[in-house]
Amino acid sequence: MSQGTITSPKSEILYHVVAILTSAVWGTTFVSSKLLLEEGMTPAEIMFLRFAMAYVCMIPFIKGKLFCNNWRDEALMMLLGISGGSLYFLLENSALLYTQASNVAIIIAATPLLTTLAVHLISHQEKVSKRLYGYSLLSLSGVALVVFNGEFILKLNPLGDILTLGAALMWVIYSIVVVKMEKRYDSLMITRKVFFYGVLTLLPYFAIEPFGVTIEMLTRPIVIGNLLFLGLLASLICYWTWNVVIIKLGAVRSTNYLYINPIIAMITSYFVLNEHITSLAIIGTALILTGMYLAQRQRR
Repeated sequence: MSQGTITSPKSEILYHVVAILTSAVWGTTFVSSKLLLEEGMTPAEIMFLRFAMAYVCMIPFIKGKLFCNNWRDEALMMLLGISGGSLYFLLENSALLYTQASNVAIIIAATPLLTTLAVHLISHQEKVSKRLYGYSLLSLSGVALVVFNGEFILKLNPLGDILTLGAALMWVIYSIVVVKMEKRYDSLMITRKVFFYGVLTLLPYFAIEPFGVTIEMLTRPIVIGNLLFLGLLASLICYWTWNVVIIKLGAVRSTNYLYINPIIAMITSYFVLNEHITSLAIIGTALILTGMYLAQRQRR
């Protein structure tokens, strides 16, 4: 089975819906992670616990072989764990120490555009038209309005912005390698490997910054509740569904739905954190949705 092979229009609609729902859940993780940060956890600790929890929950469903057919494929699985897990999160969260959150959000939001460019120039896995770039830029401009939310404060910081760009490139690599691996392994095995190597490659980090989560911290309802949400829904279920939609729709079409993230984050922040939504943010939402619709229509 190769990526993008859809059996019927109805089944294709289903995968589009799954992509939207998955991206929507990921959009809420920003607020959930912020609540955990306020409880004293570090970004690395949050990522470690959510991936470890997801992997443990997958153990009962492990069937067949534990390892890939060869060491080259096993190395590619490790690359997935690094690009979609440990290094992605470390780069993104480290960038916040040097640059503004708005810079990070804007650059990360460029991931669909970077994926389109990479697929076109490097992997040649999907056909990409010039109009698709235009639609992606339209959505990206909408993201800018949503992220700034009426406060146009942009301060460039080379180190922070480079780290963020590195995180975005990690997700581009992840998207392309998933399409390559699905030709030989099922999505459940790929997802399991992502969690395993994501946790494994994060362990050296704790030699520098010791793991500081305590039992008392884990007994707090707000902590355990958000960890369960991040580990079971946002990681275990959503990484699997995302791998499925990448396989079925391709890296370009599926990644385009990541533009939904800032919209959901904005709405969730409004209800949970009481953050204000401006008219510019609403206009930005309209631009995002328009660009996404035109891009998907162009692909069809």
